[in-house]
Amino acid sequence: MKICFDTSVVLDLLLRREPFTKDSAAVISMVESTLHTGLLCTTTLTNLHYLTRRLLGEAGARQAVADCLQMMELAHVSRPVLDAAVQAPMPDFEDAVLAHAAHQAGAHAIITRNLRDFSKSPVRAYTPTQFLALSAT
Repeated sequence: MKICFDTSVVLDLLLRREPFTKDSAAVISMVESTLHTGLLCTTTLTNLHYLTRRLLGEAGARQAVADCLQMMELAHVSRPVLDAAVQAPMPDFEDAVLAHAAHQAGAHAIITRNLRDFSKSPVRAYTPTQFLALSAT
């Protein structure tokens, strides 16, 4: 199954943000063990670098991006993705871009802590906790 990660879930792991770290790490470990294919929207990588640079330093932020690139495939942002996001009935444009990039890349799920903004996504969204429970059945 292809799963696309929202920026917040990756940040939970990279920055060890409690109480979210454990479940986010468990879902990402499913990708590391090749149980699922992980996807990151290309904009997530630039956001990750920007948001982690202050805490991890430039070298640490670039290493975090490199680690993500090694583990995950990319959900590209293209003109059709942006056109769909502009027209999407989603309240947050950045989330709409991620949702439509995930859809274009063939994702089966989006992993996020922000279900409300993904309620009208073309790809169903789950919290890490929900996804772990679903995978256990």
